[in-house]
Amino acid sequence: MHVLVLGAGITGVTTAWYLRRAGFDVSVIDRQPAAGLETSYANGGQISVSHPEPWANPSAPLIALRWLGRSDAPLRFRPSRDPAQWRWALAFLRECLPGRTRRNTEAIASLAVYSAAQLRSLREELGLGYEFLGRGILHLFFSQREFRDAGERVEILARHGIRARLCGRGEMLAIEPALAAVADRIAGGIHAPDDESGDAFRFTQALAARCEEAGVHFYYGTRIRRLLHTGGLIDAVEVEDAAGHTGQLSAGAYVVCLGSYSPALVAPLGERLPIYPVKGYSITAPVADPARAPMVSLTDESARIVCSRLGDRLRVAGTAELNGFDTTPDPLRGQGILRWLEDRLPGAIDPAKAQLWAGLRPATPGNTPLIGKGGGVNLWYNTGHGTLGWTLACGSAAALATLMGGGRPDPRFPFLGRA
Repeated sequence: MHVLVLGAGITGVTTAWYLRRAGFDVSVIDRQPAAGLETSYANGGQISVSHPEPWANPSAPLIALRWLGRSDAPLRFRPSRDPAQWRWALAFLRECLPGRTRRNTEAIASLAVYSAAQLRSLREELGLGYEFLGRGILHLFFSQREFRDAGERVEILARHGIRARLCGRGEMLAIEPALAAVADRIAGGIHAPDDESGDAFRFTQALAARCEEAGVHFYYGTRIRRLLHTGGLIDAVEVEDAAGHTGQLSAGAYVVCLGSYSPALVAPLGERLPIYPVKGYSITAPVADPARAPMVSLTDESARIVCSRLGDRLRVAGTAELNGFDTTPDPLRGQGILRWLEDRLPGAIDPAKAQLWAGLRPATPGNTPLIGKGGGVNLWYNTGHGTLGWTLACGSAAALATLMGGGRPDPRFPFLGRA
């Protein structure tokens, strides 16, 4: 069967790979001139299996209220007249209930563990180069108040088969000497040794090349206008090329991997996807002093900022805005990330050469992505991964390929359309 994958970000490209490997004929459509040029382009670089707890948790509402009105807040909500924004926000609050948080954490953890295994297997099979580092993630706490629940977090991770351990200052410096400048301010940390880091964009581009070698066809520079359908059956995708010429592409099945833009495409079919864009920022800068730039990926739990070493570059990402589909970077947010760098890792980068980027994370209220069968006869989804797109990409795609082949995926996850 021929499958059309809509979107060539990391989710779309991994979907194409696993579907092709499962024996499907696959084509991919994307409006950009190459793969991975939107949300996958400059994310934080972490494969963070050790962070399955969703944003929506019992502590989130009070934290959000504490940040309300602060221009430098890690989470900034800009109210609009968009009903979708308010529906999403209300659904988010509902997902903060303890029972829903536990359910979502279990689902994300199961999929993340599976996905990490798929990524390791794929890396070994294909020898992909994407500035991979397998030194784990070090979670940093700069206040005793935030560190007091760290032991419980480690126990929860252990129940899901995720290795992690509490670390004192001395251990943290042994794991990552670049933290010496802030050693006296650290309250403690968690080290997850099996986590990884790497450049998601380079991974996506490398895997797209392997997809093409395997027979996958990419329609780049091709804008998706609408889905043509007869009742619940999709007949074709109406597209427009870079020259403005319109046409139709058809297949036996269609997989939506369009991130934040997924809901608008399928709304005319009566499909309602609980996805809203959450704008995230990153700074990428050349390393100025290798001794001061960490080799272990860092998560600053106090500031909600992550940092990954990508060869001779440092990627620092963080902050979130509910601000519709605006992708314009706010320089003030970039300055906040640079201040974090100067405070936590002074002298590590050349700030004059720092590049600011912003992208839209496609978030569901409970942070669980939408994977599986849609309401249409031949419509499938692999979208809505939020901040965990890089972490969950390979597992989500492998699971979807299993579902489309009539099988049952391994992860304990609420896949769509599965009884």
